[in-house]
Amino acid sequence: MTDRQGGIRGWTAVRKGVLSGLRWTSLRLRLVVVFGLVALTAAVSASAIAYWLNREAVLTRTQDAVLRDFEQEMQNRAGALPEHPGRDELQHTAGQMAAGGQQFTVLLVAQDRDGRTVYGSSGGLNGFSIEDVPASLRAAVNKRQPLTAGNRSPYHLYWQRTVDDGTPYLVAGTRVIGGGPTGFMLKSLEPEEKDLNSLAWSLGIATGLALIGSALLAQAAATTVLKPVHRLGVAARRLGEGKLDTRLRVSGTDELADLSRTFNNAAAALEKRVADMAARDEASRRFVADMSHELRTPLTAITAVTEVLEEELEFEGGGIDPMIEPAVRLVVSETRRLNDLVENLMEVTRFDAGTARLVLDDVDVADQITACIDARAWLDAVDLDAERGIHARLDPRRLDVILANLIGNALKHGGSPVRVSVREDDDEVVIAVRDHGPGIPEDVLPHVFDRFYKASASRPRSEGSGLGLSIALENAHIHGGEITAANSPEGGAVFTLRLPKDASEVARRDAEEAAEQAGGAAKGKGA
Repeated sequence: MTDRQGGIRGWTAVRKGVLSGLRWTSLRLRLVVVFGLVALTAAVSASAIAYWLNREAVLTRTQDAVLRDFEQEMQNRAGALPEHPGRDELQHTAGQMAAGGQQFTVLLVAQDRDGRTVYGSSGGLNGFSIEDVPASLRAAVNKRQPLTAGNRSPYHLYWQRTVDDGTPYLVAGTRVIGGGPTGFMLKSLEPEEKDLNSLAWSLGIATGLALIGSALLAQAAATTVLKPVHRLGVAARRLGEGKLDTRLRVSGTDELADLSRTFNNAAAALEKRVADMAARDEASRRFVADMSHELRTPLTAITAVTEVLEEELEFEGGGIDPMIEPAVRLVVSETRRLNDLVENLMEVTRFDAGTARLVLDDVDVADQITACIDARAWLDAVDLDAERGIHARLDPRRLDVILANLIGNALKHGGSPVRVSVREDDDEVVIAVRDHGPGIPEDVLPHVFDRFYKASASRPRSEGSGLGLSIALENAHIHGGEITAANSPEGGAVFTLRLPKDASEVARRDAEEAAEQAGGAAKGKGA
């Protein structure tokens, strides 16, 4: 049973392959059809012309021979009859005339001595009769023609082709010159018709063979032409998948070979361009990462000093001179801002380098949002609408970063109260953060997640780094989720976060890709 099913599946696969290769939009099928139509047109035209020429030649040759013999018999035998012969004489003479080599039937018509019309047929009483002769032919035979310089005889030989019960016949008639009986001849053309039918069948078979041959030639030509095109398509797909070292084997000097060379040159140029861009991008990321690391050391010392200064500012005894207090507060705030910027830059470099990884845990979404708000003292400014019991397997730290950026952005630019709502949608957790501010301008909406984007060049410098929403979006993407920004019909901006309830599959796939990249890098170093 298994072997039979395997055979059926194999046949189905082969049939699907053939049908896909001959789909109506394929170049192969169009080439076969065009070749077939050209061959069919040429073969049918040649066969029709050959059949027509052979038909005319066969019928004309047979017709001329029969008419010539009939005319001779009329002159030799019918011309020897008396002016008023009897029926027996006509019957005897007609039989003699029909006994020739052409095998035609003869009917003689004359006037006896009493003025009666008598007939004599080589086919007997039930054979060829005067009713079998077309009336138009009888009229033409019996019509007397005027004698002129170009017409020396008052009567001529006339003939006509007829069909009776599907059998073609040649009918002819004439009168004896100088007086005598009128003779009619009936000749069956069935043997010639059979020969012509055999010829038509032969030409039809030749046409069919020509059509099959043209289809085979078209298939061979299509294979010759389409094989390089197929290889080019496969190479283009591989190039589109990022395999920039893909090249085509070039052979020959025709147009397809030139196309392959052009593809190889384009692929080489693209590989070089991408390598240069990757090198510049890597250098840029390394510079940002190195700069961030280098800044952390002095920032640690500066932060420690600013913490001391901040404690002095809060000391009731007034340890700081009131004249320099504004400057100290500015140093403290800017140090915090610089520290946040460095941390954000380091986070961005991890995303760009592809080294950011998820550390998953089972979390209650409502508890996680409450903890985020409580840690930043936003309880009075945020209205939370979230039921407990909505669990998800996510990275708690990254979820906290996303929520902090979205809620903080709403409080900073939109104004309180900020409403955070949570709901379940199939296999997703949907968190909406809405503020009651003026909303986001339509021309700014497409760019709210861009790094360092400013809605206006003249906008005063804000306290943020311009990376918060970008980092939030990257953290959503690494979970396999998404963040969208829009304006609420009731006023204010709405940021909607969608995350899968279980990001385990995304984490596993990222881990496999990281392992593959590490293996490829190790192999490259070993080579």
